[in-house]
Amino acid sequence: MKHSVTSQFQPSYPQPKAPKGFTHINRYWDKQQGVYAAKILPGQFYISTGGEMIVTVLGSCISACVRDRYRGIGGMNHFMLPVQRENLDPGVLSALSESARYGNWAMEYLINEILKNGGDKRHLEVKVFGGGKVLESMSQIDIGRKNIEFVHQFITNEGLSLAAEDVGGLFPRKVLYFPDTGSVKVRKLKTVRNDVVFEREQSYARTINNTPAQGDIELFD
Repeated sequence: MKHSVTSQFQPSYPQPKAPKGFTHINRYWDKQQGVYAAKILPGQFYISTGGEMIVTVLGSCISACVRDRYRGIGGMNHFMLPVQRENLDPGVLSALSESARYGNWAMEYLINEILKNGGDKRHLEVKVFGGGKVLESMSQIDIGRKNIEFVHQFITNEGLSLAAEDVGGLFPRKVLYFPDTGSVKVRKLKTVRNDVVFEREQSYARTINNTPAQGDIELFD
């Protein structure tokens, strides 16, 4: 399906049905892109089998855009590895030794849902975005860099194909992903203050730091 680059104020076709388990995701008609879209927040992911666009805004978090490049089934996640404050110095943050378990959960759940909806692991391609150094009060540890290192290691360990990436740097990113074609549009938010992204990611970090790690998940063959 081609995606219009001009405004299309009214949809000419019905909204695709949300996949099972994803009715809580904010889905709407995007007038600018002329396509149905799903917007995900930190800690969420979404898959599409019906030509939708998936949208998110990233600071230190990572989004992996994964799809079956032959069947056009794919999705996007939005995650951050947990961090904790040291008892002796509340201002210093360090990575939890078990933090990779959360990243594994975010990646494996996304991939498993793609496979359950008809994708083939042999045909998956991955595009990675985010990992910026935007949480200034957490500058003692580069959380974005930890997230980038994790997702690179995960891709290597699982034998997946990294097709493209735009990671690191100092600015938040807005990412538009089209799973049916694999097209991605990325905009660096250089003229926008980081307050909203900063506050959202701080809240997300507090949530995952206080939530028990998820159990192990095995990928389908």
